[in-house]
Amino acid sequence: MAIFRDNADNPLEHDRSIEDRRRHRQLVEKSIKENLGDILSEESIIGESKNKKFKIPIRGIKEYQFVFGKNNKGVATGTGEEKRGDKIGDGSKSSGEAGNKGAGNSKGEDIYETEVTLEELLDYIIEDLELPNLDKKKYSEIITESSGRKRGYQRYGINPRLAKKKTVAAKIARKQGKKRALLEAGLSNKIERFPFKEDDLRYHKVKKKPKKESNAVMIFIMDVSGSMDSSKKYLARSLFFVLSRFIKRKYNNIAFEFISHTTIAKVVNEFEFFHKAESGGTYISSGINTALKLIKEKYPPSMWNIYPVYASDGDNWSEDNERAMESVRELCEISNMFGYAELLPSTYSTTMYYRFNKEINNKNFVSVIVKEKKDLWEALKIMLSKELKEE
Repeated sequence: MAIFRDNADNPLEHDRSIEDRRRHRQLVEKSIKENLGDILSEESIIGESKNKKFKIPIRGIKEYQFVFGKNNKGVATGTGEEKRGDKIGDGSKSSGEAGNKGAGNSKGEDIYETEVTLEELLDYIIEDLELPNLDKKKYSEIITESSGRKRGYQRYGINPRLAKKKTVAAKIARKQGKKRALLEAGLSNKIERFPFKEDDLRYHKVKKKPKKESNAVMIFIMDVSGSMDSSKKYLARSLFFVLSRFIKRKYNNIAFEFISHTTIAKVVNEFEFFHKAESGGTYISSGINTALKLIKEKYPPSMWNIYPVYASDGDNWSEDNERAMESVRELCEISNMFGYAELLPSTYSTTMYYRFNKEINNKNFVSVIVKEKKDLWEALKIMLSKELKEE
């Protein structure tokens, strides 16, 4: 006997729009996870607008539906493993699905695009990570001067601070004074033309006030030897981009540095970092030591939050391994977080990822392996959760 429940007392229970919105959000989140690499792989780390929109391909929302089958005796319709959106049918396949390489006759799946801004995309990631409010984190601060309030007037200044009303008033006062002088001298006080003079100009006097600014530097280090092909740089770019955007959310003033290395290292711009092809061997220590030198010259740890992130395929000349371990420990000592990402690891049985994990005991060191695009999401969760937890 069928029992029908009246939900009239709770209109939300039969509000299909709420359920549709929830399912739509789930589809968007799933699509972001699956396409994160494609979405961000060509984005610029420096100078990107937070309001830029990204197109996300998602599957259409479909209702449950039954498909008539043969309904043979003793054969159950389902297997118990069905999921939301599955069709229950007789198991037959249309042409094009049953191993036939020719043109199919079944209808395609509904795919459409929705747009999300960069801020919305990061919000999805934050919600999935269940991270604390970024605004409540600790910052290292420096005192800078900011333009304060206007405090009176002065005779010298720059054009943007010209006080027009005060300047006109000074001219009028000078004109009235000349008229009085003419009258006292018994002359006509009619003046045909009375232009402005430099002495009439008045400028707003601005009192500078101190302002606290939190600041950070992200140092991206990448092995660009012959084994680091475009597919590995593709993954590195996506990982670096998201990490840079999270750090930008936390700090008012942020700097970016790019270091590429083979057996020697150099500081480069972003374009060279991702596009310039190199060849030769790999000394990991060369990239780390260049970062240490850069920090010493430009970013004292007492004034800057330091976030180095290193990307490699895990290969290193064995003669450099001990130097690399020592350099990584030294960089960890002065960093908020030091991230190591191993991209599409080589076929060798042991890469630097395993040695770093075994021998680097600093709490702010975090390592991840990214073998394909779908691993980016988990890698970001590990790195960001570690950084926020330790801070």
